[in-house]
Amino acid sequence: MIDLLVAGGGPAGLATAVNAALAGLDVVIVEPRPGPVDKACGEGLMPTAARALAELGVTADGRPLRGIRYLDAGHSVEAPFPTAPGQGVRRTELHRALSRRAADLGIPVVTARVDGLRQDGRSVTAAGITARYLAAADGLHSRIRRELGLGLHPGGRAARYGQRRHFAVAPWTDYVEVHWTARAEAYVTPVGANLVGISVLTEDRAPFETLLAPFRELAARLPVAAATGARGAGPLRQRVRTPVAGRVLLVGDAAGYTDALTGEGLAIAFHAAAELVRCLRQDRPQDYDLAWRRVSRRYRLLTASLLWLRTHRPLGQHIVPVAARFPALFTAAVHRLA
Repeated sequence: MIDLLVAGGGPAGLATAVNAALAGLDVVIVEPRPGPVDKACGEGLMPTAARALAELGVTADGRPLRGIRYLDAGHSVEAPFPTAPGQGVRRTELHRALSRRAADLGIPVVTARVDGLRQDGRSVTAAGITARYLAAADGLHSRIRRELGLGLHPGGRAARYGQRRHFAVAPWTDYVEVHWTARAEAYVTPVGANLVGISVLTEDRAPFETLLAPFRELAARLPVAAATGARGAGPLRQRVRTPVAGRVLLVGDAAGYTDALTGEGLAIAFHAAAELVRCLRQDRPQDYDLAWRRVSRRYRLLTASLLWLRTHRPLGQHIVPVAARFPALFTAAVHRLA
């Protein structure tokens, strides 16, 4: 019987498996899709996420990110990261880099769907494999989370969605730019020498070109033809009662998601993966609930606060003007994220 079965071979699942292998655990990944898997993602790694990858021995090609800049039609404010830079990395390149590290460590990847889940006081079985524990890293709309009844109703807040495309243009900035309009944010992330990722977050459901059009200054910088097609994700908000059910532990987006507004999703996933493995090494899976809440608390509080302002239209339109008027406050918030 192996120590850990990881359901899902995306970045969260791979980071969990690599952490487990480095800790001396016997681990297997189950993933039905051949890699690398692309998905809608802002593709900006905060400095904490970049450090977590380095600690795992993972090296990914990308572009250094020096900080975050907010812009609207009449205002701009920026804050550099305080110490090390972040990194803009194509989702597919991040997947390849983590997969290479997993292969170097000899972690088996089984191509299968995770079904037939059952557990008792000593083990958990899924996809015909029995392990002491299972880490569910099967994404935003986790099938395992649903099967175990761990999800909660998202509440009355309007659902938000994200779309991302790449454009073949030389980056004009080494910051993550967040452009604001009354109804949406557009995120600019340099990911290559001649490639920029553009992600739009909004409550509106429309084609990418329609969502991008209100960002006139940004749209004018971009080629007419996109380098890649649009990929979408949502509803983004996923509430979870607890990330632990017996010997099954949720990690990454499967463990709950507030919004992509602050760009911390991958950082939380990587830190939670390390905490998950720490709890399993001590045979105390019940401790993971508190550990997950601790590593995600700052993200959840800051993101929820910005979302509250964003959804109250008279207040939301003042986010960038207030940040520009009080740059020290904006810088302090960026430093907390970094």
